[in-house]
Amino acid sequence: MKFKFEVGDLFKLPNILCYFRILMVPLFLYIYFTASEPGDYYLATGVVMVSGLTDFLDGQIARRCNMITDLGKIIDPVADKLMQLAMLVALTIRIKYMYLLVIYLLIKESATAATGFFVLRCKQRRLNGAKWYGKVCTTLLYISMLVLVAFPDLDINIQNILLIVCAAGLTLAFVMYMRLYMIMVADANAGRNDKILY
Repeated sequence: MKFKFEVGDLFKLPNILCYFRILMVPLFLYIYFTASEPGDYYLATGVVMVSGLTDFLDGQIARRCNMITDLGKIIDPVADKLMQLAMLVALTIRIKYMYLLVIYLLIKESATAATGFFVLRCKQRRLNGAKWYGKVCTTLLYISMLVLVAFPDLDINIQNILLIVCAAGLTLAFVMYMRLYMIMVADANAGRNDKILY
């Protein structure tokens, strides 16, 4: 199965919204790292919330207006991961054990991406967009990170609870995606070619 791309895909509204979300990543980092008062942290939180809103909108527009493209399926999760990673890295300067979550996220994303590439390249099967567990993981990360960004002096016990919630969401998504990849490989090995997109 080949990647389908047309020049017009670059200018479709859902993909333009993805570009906008990617550009918001350095904006968030700049505001957060130069923050000196509570209002600055609220502004940084607002940037992340706008990014999340455009994430919702580009998905709705793509589905309702038949603008789903292979390019969009790639850059949409990339935009998500960049903002998630930016928040996690930024928070390492404030939260004691945040670096452990950052390392865990990097390991999880690397393993998932490598497995997905193997399944696509060797078994000619691929995912047809994000699954519910991936969306749950993203939602948990966003909510937890928003709270931590907006309130940098939050009680350490609440900080630790939020970190555990994030780790649980990452674990759920990782286990479920790996399970799905195993099903894809098993189907390919058994010669079941009626389903290529999962």
